[in-house]
Amino acid sequence: MRALTAILLCLVGLSASTSAIRTTSEPLPHDAYVWQRLWTPAVITAARQSADIVRSWRILLAEGDRSGRWTTVSVPWNDILATGRPVVGVIRIDGRLDEDRMTMLLDRIVATVSVLKTLESIAGVEIDYDCPTSKLATYAKFLSALRARLPSSIALSITALPTWLSSSALESLATSLDEVVLQVHAVEDPRRGLFDPDQAERWVREFGRRIGRPFRVALPAYDVRVTWRRDGRLASVESEVPLLAGPGGDVLQAQPEAVLSLVHALQRSAPSGLVGVVWFRLPTQADSRAWSLETWRAVVTDRLSPARVSVSLVPAEQPDLWNVVLSNDGAVDARLPSQVRLDPACRTADGANGFRLVIDAEPDHRVLESNGNGRLKPQTKRTIGWARCVQPGRQLNVVN
Repeated sequence: MRALTAILLCLVGLSASTSAIRTTSEPLPHDAYVWQRLWTPAVITAARQSADIVRSWRILLAEGDRSGRWTTVSVPWNDILATGRPVVGVIRIDGRLDEDRMTMLLDRIVATVSVLKTLESIAGVEIDYDCPTSKLATYAKFLSALRARLPSSIALSITALPTWLSSSALESLATSLDEVVLQVHAVEDPRRGLFDPDQAERWVREFGRRIGRPFRVALPAYDVRVTWRRDGRLASVESEVPLLAGPGGDVLQAQPEAVLSLVHALQRSAPSGLVGVVWFRLPTQADSRAWSLETWRAVVTDRLSPARVSVSLVPAEQPDLWNVVLSNDGAVDARLPSQVRLDPACRTADGANGFRLVIDAEPDHRVLESNGNGRLKPQTKRTIGWARCVQPGRQLNVVN
């Protein structure tokens, strides 16, 4: 699944001419992408702790880059199979790959699947290729050739982009497929954000009318940091792997409340071909660009509670010197406040860890300000600055 495209960029059939609506009250099942190239202990632990809410894992197996070079991921199969959940193996193909090179990947994909088919929990293979809309007809031929070479017991699925809705080739693309996963995050200009629940819902409904196959919707449980060139073009995208891109940039977030609102809308009324949700990506406690496991579980189980953020002055080593400390005492992630207004008794102060001192309209107040893009994980604290105060009342004001 793409963290961003080049610009940042089962089981009911549905006729393309109808717009049937799900009427069942059964909750949509949830899958999760395990997209990490390195299976650290944190990834294995997250999988073990999340198996009770996951229908199936979708695990990155291999990647073909823009030149056709092939890289595989070493998956600890004993650990993942011990979770008791079926697996869909995902093959990632760089969207910039020349279409003439596509056929050379068929042998590699088939060889990868043939090794895995001895594992009883391998339920299918998914191709993640951000195909240009103008080349969908060629992609359809590739998928037909791949389907002919795969065992009938292995389901074939692909990830799909909303931009494909403009193509008359969309319906023929799905002919060889058992299932499709529609991605509704990180598919537009990064200046428009990472996720828009209203736009995503429109895409889902239109896709359901068109695709004629069971489909799932891929939703985000992560953030990305982007930086820009002087001419306004995208310079870098930082996801789960930190980059040496320098300070600044923008953090594009998928707010849990916004994503859950889409899940609620789809649960109430959705195209009959919709059979589930797939999350990108499985959060781990070591992933600073993903929701916490607690928050993701709360969204999946529809138990998202309000955030509980407070701020306090904690005595430092020197007299009248205090640390300004944010606390999240709740059960889910909390957005960092945009401002923290200090007690009037605090005459000097400065920010830290993403906060800076700003001049307030009221001269007796010192204000620590952030860009509001960060998160504080549940049951954690963060020192956001210091203040020198004489007998402060410790009545600090958090501004979201």
